[in-house]
Amino acid sequence: MTDTPARLLSLLSLLQTPREWPGSELAERLRVSARTIRRDIDRLRELGYPVEATLGAEGGYRLVAGAAMPPLVLDDEEAVAIAVGLRAGAGHAIEGVEEASVRALAKLEQVLPGRLRRRVSALQSATVAVARGDGASVDPRTLTAIASAVAGPERLRFAYRARDGVASRRLVEPYRLVSTGSRWYLVAYDMERGDWRTFRVDRMSEPYATGARFVGRELPMDAVDFVRRGLRGGESTYRVDVTFAEAVGLPEWVREFAEPVPGGGAEGAGVRVRFDSADSPEWLVARMALAGVPFTVHGPGALVEAARALGARLMGAAGS
Repeated sequence: MTDTPARLLSLLSLLQTPREWPGSELAERLRVSARTIRRDIDRLRELGYPVEATLGAEGGYRLVAGAAMPPLVLDDEEAVAIAVGLRAGAGHAIEGVEEASVRALAKLEQVLPGRLRRRVSALQSATVAVARGDGASVDPRTLTAIASAVAGPERLRFAYRARDGVASRRLVEPYRLVSTGSRWYLVAYDMERGDWRTFRVDRMSEPYATGARFVGRELPMDAVDFVRRGLRGGESTYRVDVTFAEAVGLPEWVREFAEPVPGGGAEGAGVRVRFDSADSPEWLVARMALAGVPFTVHGPGALVEAARALGARLMGAAGS
């Protein structure tokens, strides 16, 4: 193998297999001399790949963890597996990895060959995920199209269905994708309305980047705060008020809104949580129950009733 870049990629692909490679075996596989392998290892180190060498009869080379993650070389099966996993995760707004999973998916699908993109789509269409049932899941292809337009930045066109069912076509300058842990939102500057808007991604369809680039505008506040302000003003939102018996073990989405209960102070003392939600009360109370920490719902009434109904169903299931 005389083509140096191709040989380096082949060598890197071998080293990313979790094992130690004797220099003689690498030389045999790549059909070069042991001296060439040593030079190629030095080139990889210069590029930031932490290749470790061990001496002795059983010695060899292996790739170890470094201070930063260098580019990975994936074979077809690995690329398909990662893309399918990212699509599945991104479509349901998995807590803690939302924006990162969409960015990674957008980068991967940008370079996937057509044959692999078709395999990913075929696998996903043949797979059914169990969703929450509140209609908040989105097509990952919609997310990646939006993410690519945000990164461009390129103006984005899409069809939109408002809360009252009215359909429209929108042209926007996309700013940020924001996940609340249960839904995706796009913060964008609406060109026709001349103002900033928040769009629920599960109500968007047929998104495509127009190719027209733009100079980004300055949003008057943080994108997350902008989305939260919009939710507080929505007719379908309500104010959640809940006390958890202790702070230890609470998931991140709860801790974000947690305030110490007055008179507490000891480690593990209770916390009160207040925030605005657009989720169905039934889903939200079930999600809080899954946190595994005793809690008391103070309001609103719909959430209190949902907690009572869930408790009664669980007691009935237990035969009490």
